[in-house]
Amino acid sequence: MVLFALQESMDLATAAKALGRLSIEELLLPVLIQLVIIIAVARIFGSLARGVGQPTAVGEIIAGLLLGPSLFGWLCPETSAVIFKPHLEGVPDVLANAAFPKIFAVLAQIGLILLLFLIGLEFEFSHLQQHGRSALAISLTGIALPFTLGAILTQIIHPYLEAGPKGEPVPIFGLTLFMGVAMSITAIPILGRMMIELGINRTRLGAITITAAAVDDAAGWILLATVAALVNSEFQIVDTLKMVGLTLGFAAFMFFVARPLLVRYFRWSLSENGGQLGLTPLVVLLVVILLCAIATSVIGIFAIFGPFILGATLSDQVEFREAVTAKLRDIVTSFFLPIFFTYTGLRTEVRAVDGVIMWLICGGVIAAAVIGKFGGCAIAARLSGFSWKESGIIGVMMNTRALMELIVINVGYELGVIPKSLFCMLVLMAILTTVMTTPILLRWRYGTEIEEPISKSGFLE
Repeated sequence: MVLFALQESMDLATAAKALGRLSIEELLLPVLIQLVIIIAVARIFGSLARGVGQPTAVGEIIAGLLLGPSLFGWLCPETSAVIFKPHLEGVPDVLANAAFPKIFAVLAQIGLILLLFLIGLEFEFSHLQQHGRSALAISLTGIALPFTLGAILTQIIHPYLEAGPKGEPVPIFGLTLFMGVAMSITAIPILGRMMIELGINRTRLGAITITAAAVDDAAGWILLATVAALVNSEFQIVDTLKMVGLTLGFAAFMFFVARPLLVRYFRWSLSENGGQLGLTPLVVLLVVILLCAIATSVIGIFAIFGPFILGATLSDQVEFREAVTAKLRDIVTSFFLPIFFTYTGLRTEVRAVDGVIMWLICGGVIAAAVIGKFGGCAIAARLSGFSWKESGIIGVMMNTRALMELIVINVGYELGVIPKSLFCMLVLMAILTTVMTTPILLRWRYGTEIEEPISKSGFLE
């Protein structure tokens, strides 16, 4: 045992030295090749998606799935390996294959951090003075009902599932909790981007939905962290309550302390630069965005929520919003987001669902997800005073899961509580609930407040 441990230590040391001797150009070249393919293919499929009435983000998700093991890696495994699992001279392949995904994961997270700031900045939250209770009711229903249905469904399907990724039987307790969380997630990044493309982000329905989704996801991430701790037998109720308290404290600090200082500074800088965001103010803004990301990361609710809260606190500053959007939106949309959407798809294989029983289970998973989120949020909206059509619009937007869902189920897969077949079913559910959003919104827009913004957005053209 001692000799084995010593040999393993020597192998790690040799691999680390080989990686250290690698020149930057040798590491940079395969990264650049992957970036070219990812950005180009994402752009092509994003345009195709717009051509069939879907937002660009949907095309980018599909691009990632097609580039990954679900299609390209299956049809052309050798070519796929050369591009996405390149060999580095002198570096063990297992180390290289672990390094490249981390590089793109970091780039993707930076893109999400900037996107969530822009989404927070883009929404009109003044509607919430009249409808804050509605947003909270919609959010709570959008967590409780899907979570309950997911937990019940787990008890039914558990006997039919194969062993987990670690080769051991899937623990029903951990699977039940993760299924509940997976059913409860709403994908803020894609939902926000869809709303912006459709021009409905500053409508009353848009503001209520994105706020409900934000509460949903914040609670979802706290649930995810709690469930992961439970599965690892590390759950501490004090730590969970501390996480919630720190999150509320951070939001209060941003609104009551940081906001007045930032508003004063950026008003002054915009007046000095003729309404443009100068270099120094842009640097200050980026530093503040990253500091907010650090704060929520340290709290434990994920880095993306800090920038969202920052954007929300400054959303009423019209001149500032226009100046920031002119600087950041294009680079975030054209570079960072395709990396996030596409490269996440590269890690997903959807061919693992095999057999009639498995497809019936897949149908049950999708039905439970849609009934719980779409139906639950729509009913909560109706009980809050919205019309049936408005309630349906809110429900279908809350039902958008997309790749934020994949983050949750990847955690469950890595912890060994979600088997491969169920992982693929949840991926299919995430795609379907995202693809169905825009067609339903376009069909139900007539006679509601979102009809005019959609017609002016240029999306229908």
